[in-house]
Amino acid sequence: MASFNKVIIMGNITRDPELMQTKNGTSICRFSVAVNRSYNSQDGSTRDETCFVEVDSFGRTAENIAKFFNKGKPILIEGRLRQDSWEDKQTGQKRSKLLVVLERFEFVGGRDNGSSFGGDYERSAPSPRQNGAAGPQRVVDDMDDDDVPF
Repeated sequence: MASFNKVIIMGNITRDPELMQTKNGTSICRFSVAVNRSYNSQDGSTRDETCFVEVDSFGRTAENIAKFFNKGKPILIEGRLRQDSWEDKQTGQKRSKLLVVLERFEFVGGRDNGSSFGGDYERSAPSPRQNGAAGPQRVVDDMDDDDVPF
């Protein structure tokens, strides 16, 4: 049986993106997006529901996310679902979480501080594995390029 795994969400970034590098130099950016939904309850009142989605991005895309986005900025992302599993070191329990692996993103919200997002992005996008990318960086010791899912 064929399967299909595609996610499209739009929301606001909940914390500053965290940029990391594998030992081999592949960039990884992790961040979270809050997606809001309003609905009418049975008693007629309007209710809000928020879903927090973890997102991983890789390579040049990761560097661009870290450079151009921060907490509170709106973003539209396309990607696929991935389930991560691990064993909790403290309790020994098996844990898992579902997250989105970003494949494509769009700037949302028009202009910021009088400049166009799109124009700034095109002119100043960093080259792959550029050491001067914006935001804090750290090297991930326990992840090799073989672990990067693309």
